[in-house]
Amino acid sequence: MNVLVFDIETVPDVAAGRRLYKLDLSDEDVAQVMVHRRREESGQDFLRHYLHKVVAISVLLRRNEELRLWSLGDQSASEAELITRFFEGIERFSPTLVSWNGSGFDLPVLHYRALLHKISCARYWESGDNDPAFRWNNYLSRYHARHTDVMEVLSGYQARAQAPLDDISAFLGFPGKQGHAGSEVWARFQCGELAGIRAYCETDVLNTYLVFLRLELERGHLTVAEHEREEGLIKTLLRESKETHLTAFLSAWERGSL
Repeated sequence: MNVLVFDIETVPDVAAGRRLYKLDLSDEDVAQVMVHRRREESGQDFLRHYLHKVVAISVLLRRNEELRLWSLGDQSASEAELITRFFEGIERFSPTLVSWNGSGFDLPVLHYRALLHKISCARYWESGDNDPAFRWNNYLSRYHARHTDVMEVLSGYQARAQAPLDDISAFLGFPGKQGHAGSEVWARFQCGELAGIRAYCETDVLNTYLVFLRLELERGHLTVAEHEREEGLIKTLLRESKETHLTAFLSAWERGSL
């Protein structure tokens, strides 16, 4: 198995908002103007993908006998460093990417932000011209397995059948969202709570991986015994961790499976 599960957390790119709308206001006021403009434009508050600044990228790597969970960079790392590290991992390992709504949100955001920071990611954009193995299985095509968007696969690529990760996790007896909701990230970021944002992102990655493993069992890619072993490895990782959000995740998982 060579899998990289990932999730990102974002906040409004207030620097871009100032440039686009010619504003001389505080970060909070600029963000409010950005949301207001978006609401006027489309009737929704959700900003366009390129106006999301990445403040955390968390990943789980399952490769050979290795299982690791971490957030890229440290808390002082710039957005450019986080995105560079993410694409360097793809360049190095060529893993199967696994996400929840990565096709609809995370990857398009990373495309735009890499564009902004002049970040090269040739392996990610490979479509078979330099490596024939990528012609029929690459990261870019919606129906290829090199990026498995678990939400899209489970919904049969039908928007009306999509479901939130939190709901599906709880439905399957997994902990679901821990600590706070994605809508709270901007407020917590303004309060300097980046450690909590990174912890929240890591638990989203864990939920995504657990649902992915259940999908692999359903698709016949894992036997029952193999699936139990994979879940056991995750529990061992959490049990050996000294991070409170991970031990809390394990406790919630064990309560949910009773």
